[in-house]
Amino acid sequence: MESNYVLKLWKKLKHKPFGGKLMAMAISRTAPYFKTVSSTMIEIVPNRVQLVLKKKRKVENHIGTMHVISICNGLELAMGTMAEASIPKHLRWIPKGMNLDYTAKAGSDIRCVAEVAAEDWKPGDLFVKVTAFDNNDVVVVEGTIKLWVSEKPQK
Repeated sequence: MESNYVLKLWKKLKHKPFGGKLMAMAISRTAPYFKTVSSTMIEIVPNRVQLVLKKKRKVENHIGTMHVISICNGLELAMGTMAEASIPKHLRWIPKGMNLDYTAKAGSDIRCVAEVAAEDWKPGDLFVKVTAFDNNDVVVVEGTIKLWVSEKPQK
C-alpha cells in the first residue's frame, strides 16, 4: 500500500522520545475531542492501530475505574487513525455506529486496538473490530464500530 500522511507522520515520530504521545497530540489537533483522554500511539500500520489510554483521575468513575465512555473515546480514536492510515485513496469513510460490550472493570491503563481486514475496504458498511485490554491483557470492552465507506466524488 502506498504510504499516506498518517503513516508518513508516524514513521517520522515513532522512534523519537515521546513519539507516540506527539502522534496522539497531532491527531487531537484535527479532532479536538480526543484531547479529553491521555493517549499514546504504540502501533500504526495499515488496517491495525494500537494506543494506550492513561488511567487518570479525570477519566475515572465513582468506583475508581476508568469510565467506559473514555474507553469508547479511545477505541474511536484507534479506529479513526486506523481508517485514515488504511483506506484506499479513492474511498472515504464516516462512522455510522458502535456496538460494544463492557466485559470487565477497567482498573488500569487501557490498550485500545482497532483492526480490519485489508480486503474489506470497499463501498458500503464496514465493521471495524475494536478491543480494549487492561494491563493484564483482560478484555474490558469489545465490539465493532460501523463505518459507511463510499467512493470519493469525481473532481
